Amino acid sequence: MRANITLLPGDGIGPEVVAEGVKILKTVEEKFNHTFAFTEVLAGGIAIKKNGTPLPDESLAACQQADAILLGAVGGPQWSDPKANVRPEQGLMKLRKELDLFANIRPVRVYPALANASTLKKEVVEKVDLVIVRELTGGLYFGQPQGRQDNAQGRAAVDTLYYTEAEIRRLLRVAFDLARQRRKKVTSVDKANILASSRLWREVAHEVSAEYPDVEYEDILVDACSMYLIRTPGKFDVIATENIFGDILSDEASMLAGSMGMLPSASLTEGRFGLYEPIHGSAPDIAGQGIANPLATILSVAMMLGISFGLSAEAEAVEKAVETVLAAGYRTADLAKPGEASVSTAAMGDLVADHIKR
Repeated sequence: MRANITLLPGDGIGPEVVAEGVKILKTVEEKFNHTFAFTEVLAGGIAIKKNGTPLPDESLAACQQADAILLGAVGGPQWSDPKANVRPEQGLMKLRKELDLFANIRPVRVYPALANASTLKKEVVEKVDLVIVRELTGGLYFGQPQGRQDNAQGRAAVDTLYYTEAEIRRLLRVAFDLARQRRKKVTSVDKANILASSRLWREVAHEVSAEYPDVEYEDILVDACSMYLIRTPGKFDVIATENIFGDILSDEASMLAGSMGMLPSASLTEGRFGLYEPIHGSAPDIAGQGIANPLATILSVAMMLGISFGLSAEAEAVEKAVETVLAAGYRTADLAKPGEASVSTAAMGDLVADHIKR
């Protein structure tokens, strides 16, 4: 097959991990006789530095014309002034909205070789295999009015949590469809005892659940879910939730796998088109040192192959290569125990690529 892939390396360690993702795509291209064309454009802090905007028009156009997008990470301390009018994250928000990337899929799997990497007991995390389905284009991050208000009474700020029935319904259907391919259980997370938006969420979730009688369904409050993710994470299959809850819960869940460097994600619109990225940030403190973990990006590439391109065998080959490398004892610095040897970002990419070639 032929596919056009737009690359947004971004900031910090973004270019380093995206380079390893491209390495894996080129390996798959050669091994399975595909053709992938790459277009690299600016987004995030580097785009602000060079163009004054976090998402230049040409970058958005390249994303709109692609079959899939691979993103590194955006942001850094030089753009963290809370009073700044232009921030790297604004580019990412615009990209999600312009491309209608409403469903964020974040799988959390604990590899057997990493069951001891979590700060939790091995018996708590060793069977964890869940997916968080997060609504990505609504809620607090996009609701209006939004902004700062300075008046005679002092400083104030407002964010609006707004959802429509249609936004909730389409996200829930993604979650239920995914559950049908897995262990057939959906947990809908809300704060219905307090928030009007959550009560609407729960009402619509019950309606969607009725369309899927073969899928087990449960409601859970977000604070309880955060507790159960630590206490009994193996009980979850597919977790469906709104934007800010999903953002927080998925970062919490990443620690089950031992490191944020292990978790991929896909942000999808209707159909097969998607943006793929590791869930971690730009990690400017380790940028340029060659020690970042590229496995979340590599696993994001596997998701791209399977979801956007329909190449299930190729996706499985990448995932199997990652598991094999980990089982052989190779670790990047974030996964290595004190005193344990670690491999560089590029070396880890080479190891995975070599196993795909076999």
